[in-house]
Amino acid sequence: MSSARSASIADESSARYYGWRVVAACFVLALLSWGFGFYGHGFYLAELKRLHDWPASLIAGASTASYLFSALLVVFVNDALRRLGITACVLFGATALAGSAAALAFVTEPWQLIAAYLVMSFGWATMSLGAINNILGLWFQQRRGLAISLALNGASFSGVVIVPSLVLVAAASGFATAMLAGAALILALAVPLAFTILRVPPPARAPVASPRGTAHLTAPQTAWTRAKALRSLAFWSVSAPFAIAITSQCGFLVHQIAFLEQSIGRATAGMAVAITTAMAIVGRLTLGTMANWLDQRIASALSLASQAAALGVMTQTRDETILLAACAVYGFSVGNLITFPALIVQREFEAAAFGMIISLSTGISQFTYAFGPGLLGLVRDATGGYPAALAVCIALNLTAAALVLKRPRAPVIPA
Repeated sequence: MSSARSASIADESSARYYGWRVVAACFVLALLSWGFGFYGHGFYLAELKRLHDWPASLIAGASTASYLFSALLVVFVNDALRRLGITACVLFGATALAGSAAALAFVTEPWQLIAAYLVMSFGWATMSLGAINNILGLWFQQRRGLAISLALNGASFSGVVIVPSLVLVAAASGFATAMLAGAALILALAVPLAFTILRVPPPARAPVASPRGTAHLTAPQTAWTRAKALRSLAFWSVSAPFAIAITSQCGFLVHQIAFLEQSIGRATAGMAVAITTAMAIVGRLTLGTMANWLDQRIASALSLASQAAALGVMTQTRDETILLAACAVYGFSVGNLITFPALIVQREFEAAAFGMIISLSTGISQFTYAFGPGLLGLVRDATGGYPAALAVCIALNLTAAALVLKRPRAPVIPA
């Protein structure tokens, strides 16, 4: 093998490094999983309510059940990837996601809806954040921040591409056609990736220096377990603040249109969502290029504080321009809040523990954010408006910002 060829395989800074193809594949996985397994739930709710006249609480409750079940599944995604391989996990996830999407075209009873959503949980768990972090963790060390940021932009693009496409197809040909076309799209994109790009085994890696110049600890791979992590202040210093922050963020994003349309109308509120999503892409790209030079805990706290400030502005004005600007500020950190945990775990924990730690942390965040929309809905109904609900989001953000600044002295492994 030539020296140039060897460099292209091992050097993450090389454009020919195979890992960048894996990033592109993970971008597509994020596009599909967030499009059909996250943002798509709002579309499903509206269509199923219209078709079957089911209560919104029933459909939303099925969505919550799906997120809670997948929160349990994602804790073990690292084990599944290690034992079954990336190809098998992605094929299983794509089949589950496509099957559940197709099943929604034919549901006529609430129990069928719940069953379809539970099947969707397997697709979400094996193709979204926990899986993508684990896959890219096998391919990247020095440029992991950039790799994760680029791949997770697929999540933001899904809100721009997948959901509007489903709406257009449903309007033209009906909900069933839209869902069957969506299922076909999932299989057409994910299956070839599983058998080609994602089939290539990642390179063997030796321990390397962390981005701050401190070598990773060389503890054996079995040093950290889930039980030990749950007893570790180091683990909770990452997981707790981001679980709180993402709960706030998920709640706000679900209620964003309902809140804004009271002041600026539904059409402009839709534009605000587009601005929020576009700025999330900008924020992810900015973080990706600067990740190795940032103190990621301070950057996380500043991101959370900026979101709190943006929400505060939104509660004090009905001016369209100011509201759109506040949405842009808020959106800049939307994508980064699901990227920061992986970057902090990479920096503060030994490399052998990365997959297990980030899977467990992701599962905890997903469990908590499943209640975010309902929490804000309860506050809104109890108070008769959104100012108090947004005040809850502000309080959660500031609490998370304070907690994330509390660094562990060292990632000591509990006995």
